[in-house]
Amino acid sequence: MKEGDSGLRRRRLIESAQLNELKQIAKGIAATFGSNCEVVVHDVSAKGTDHTIVAIENGHVTGRRVGDGASQVVLEQALNADAQPVDQMCYLTKTPDGKVLKSTTMFMRGKHGKVTAILGINFDVSGLVMAEAALHGLTAVADSERGEPQKIVNVNDLLDDLISQSVALVGKPVALMNKEDKMKAIGFLSQSGAFLVTKSGDKIAKFFGISKYTLYSYIDKQEEKQNG
Repeated sequence: MKEGDSGLRRRRLIESAQLNELKQIAKGIAATFGSNCEVVVHDVSAKGTDHTIVAIENGHVTGRRVGDGASQVVLEQALNADAQPVDQMCYLTKTPDGKVLKSTTMFMRGKHGKVTAILGINFDVSGLVMAEAALHGLTAVADSERGEPQKIVNVNDLLDDLISQSVALVGKPVALMNKEDKMKAIGFLSQSGAFLVTKSGDKIAKFFGISKYTLYSYIDKQEEKQNG
């Protein structure tokens, strides 16, 4: 049954009120967490629009402003009638100029569960990541100074720990690693026996954002380098 004029007006009033609330929330979040925290409100009630941003705080983080659009991936999730987009919390992204962002994307729904707006939070953690790496270098101790080794209860815990050590060795988050950095990290994992863990190749390849073919080619190159 087609929506009548009064129903359409009522729905638009509700959506407008929702956007105003989101704009208020965006201001509050940005004020609380400072200039490194971008908060953006997208209006996706008009299907297919390329100009979804209706409010943005600290837009210098990604270089966007009111009138710009959401990423293609986000829009496809929001506008696909057959999809049921799920809020994405605390994931890492990278801007074209190399900033590392800790991001959250939340889909706001209106009548019949249809997505009408998106609230995005992008916190620039680039400086914190580098500081973390520097602090690790100051607090790390040599193997000879370590106490009794911690008992390994689960091999997956061991693999996770080795992956964390490989990232610390490089001193950069994966989002900022180039090919050489990833080869260095994977070389460390190979020497540390990480690939002896069942299905570790799948997990490591996914973590570094590369294919298994690329993963094993990196291992081969590292072994060739060591063998002269």
